[in-house]
Amino acid sequence: MKYTTYILLFLLLIVSNCSTEPKTAYLAKIDDPELFQNAVQNLTDIVVYDIFSPPVASRVYLYPSIAAYEIIANAFPDQYNSLAGQVQELQPIPKAENEEVNAKLASLFAFNTVGKALIFSEDKMEAFQEDFHKKLKEFKVPKKVIRASENYGNQVAEFILDWASKDKYKQTRTYPKYTIKEEDQFWKPTPPDYMDGIEPHWQEIRTMVLDSSNQFPPKDPLPFDLREGSPFQKQLMEVFEVTNQLTKEQVDIAKFWDCNPYVTHHRGHAMFATKKITPGGHWIGITAIATRQAKSSFEDTVNAYANVSIALFDAFISCWDEKWETLVVRPETLINQFYDEEWLPLLQTPPFPEYTSGHSVISRAAAVTLTDLFGDNFEFVDTTELAYGLPERSYTSFIHASEEAAISRLYGGIHYMMAITEGVAQGQNVGDYVVTQIQTKKHP
Repeated sequence: MKYTTYILLFLLLIVSNCSTEPKTAYLAKIDDPELFQNAVQNLTDIVVYDIFSPPVASRVYLYPSIAAYEIIANAFPDQYNSLAGQVQELQPIPKAENEEVNAKLASLFAFNTVGKALIFSEDKMEAFQEDFHKKLKEFKVPKKVIRASENYGNQVAEFILDWASKDKYKQTRTYPKYTIKEEDQFWKPTPPDYMDGIEPHWQEIRTMVLDSSNQFPPKDPLPFDLREGSPFQKQLMEVFEVTNQLTKEQVDIAKFWDCNPYVTHHRGHAMFATKKITPGGHWIGITAIATRQAKSSFEDTVNAYANVSIALFDAFISCWDEKWETLVVRPETLINQFYDEEWLPLLQTPPFPEYTSGHSVISRAAAVTLTDLFGDNFEFVDTTELAYGLPERSYTSFIHASEEAAISRLYGGIHYMMAITEGVAQGQNVGDYVVTQIQTKKHP
């Protein structure tokens, strides 16, 4: 009887071993770059929900991406260079002392922890983190690996957040609002809500790669002059005339690249708002498309987001420096005041000065960075706006997409052509500088 029992137990053990995955099977599941893609998408969803302004949103993407990247760079030093010493004031992160740490898991934990500290809706991040823990349980990741990776990820997150706290963001929250200047040439709040100017002190935020916020100033805007036929008046009339005879394709382009995080709608006494992705968030979405299309590894996916987020961040600082230095008035203000008080631009005018065009600057900087990562003539279908009720659009390259993003602002009726062309040049300078100064991936 005893002998029979032993045989049965032995057979059950064999069957049990045959029906389970190897103990290291979870490693392949953790290696899936979709885990990081999902974390970025979750952060984007929260950015939209919390209605962050475009410059602030670029900061929300930046620090989580660098936290994740630094863990990867430390774990794979033969493939990646640390950003310490390459971006302003960043020191080497602490080393992982526990051999149970999985770098990819730790990078995910760090990304979420830093992200949680920078957003308002912490409950949404906590829900995502809970689901992530459930997923790791389904993957059968050993508890000791989860615990060690989470502890290390949180340690790095704390380190990165301490560095982030010194970028003057908190100080600028207490700085005074912009005081409106009465002269016609200066920017003024626009309908329908006449909102205060957004981030008039953003140029004081610490850059990542640029030496200063005004390292790449564009040409001076055209002198304000409303006399018939003056260069400035011609630019103003171009906006008026183009928007009065838009083609369907031009309307589609303008709406696709609107990327206004908070568009208000007024119906009589009722008001409601539409939340949408930010301009930087759109290019983060294009980064997701590019990395998936290129079948990037987990590590290369993290690397791409880190590079693009740095380019976006510095591009916003460069652009905002010029906006609040020149204080150029928006077309809507002048057209309503001097030509047609009933005229409305296709898009709602954003609440900050006109020159240069933010879309033009940040889109070109991001496009240059993505081109450096994935090459010229990288054809892709941009599905980023599907979630916001807009159809997909196709592009032959990242530069092609950036050019369309730039001209969309003329079609939208919110920028002069000078702000677009000089904005593209400004973004090109920022992008070129970022890709030459930042060396993340090592090449054999």
